[in-house]
Amino acid sequence: MVDPRFLATAVEIVLRAGDIQQQGQADGFTVAKKGAIDLVTEIDLACERMCRAVIAEHFPDHAVVGEELGADTRDASHRWIFDPIDGTTNYAHGLPIYCASLALEIDGVAEVGAVFDPSRHELFTAERGSGAFMNGTPLRVSETDALTDALLVTGFPYDIRARGPELVELFAALLERSRAVRRLGSAALDLCYVAAGRFDGFWEQHLQHWDIAAGVLIVREAGGTVTGMDGTSLDVSQPHLLATNGQIHERMLTAIRESRA
Repeated sequence: MVDPRFLATAVEIVLRAGDIQQQGQADGFTVAKKGAIDLVTEIDLACERMCRAVIAEHFPDHAVVGEELGADTRDASHRWIFDPIDGTTNYAHGLPIYCASLALEIDGVAEVGAVFDPSRHELFTAERGSGAFMNGTPLRVSETDALTDALLVTGFPYDIRARGPELVELFAALLERSRAVRRLGSAALDLCYVAAGRFDGFWEQHLQHWDIAAGVLIVREAGGTVTGMDGTSLDVSQPHLLATNGQIHERMLTAIRESRA
């Protein structure tokens, strides 16, 4: 069992990030562009600086990988993977679908994860081997076993303008085979919602490590299945991802293969 301070620290950070996010919505904030449609706000930066300060105080020998301020270059066995606002575009537009996401990896294995949605006051947590929870209540994936009855969710990368036809073709294929497909704009929450049984499956291409590190652990600890979109083991360095309740996993893999044939 890992040090209980690890989960306590993860929870402390994502809750504090949520407070910063909500205060930013009340007070206003500046927005800049990292790409044509890729935004960053001063709140992203404030949350990440807070995260790094807390970890440096509690665990000075641990490394941090964050979306906005880069990776700590130390060769540390313990690495915190942080997304200060997952759903920055939503946040910048005042759409209340965003969160803070934090995972701790020890020797490359995710041991602790926490995701906090301040708009709904929902805290998702997991420790490897100990289950997943929302506000202290155990989570369990859905039991939907037919793709035609499944509610799915996906997202699109920031280079969609260059890759639109390919992405839309797959979206259409799964839309035709499922009950419905949603697109929320926060991969971390998409994964948590699979863990909670709100969605039956989630797929997305060209994600980043910080988008998924905590959510993947939460899905797995809730009984779900996570692989690459080709059915291989998930590789966070090249994260095309399929996360499901397990019951529809092979059916979704088949649909993905057929759409690409």
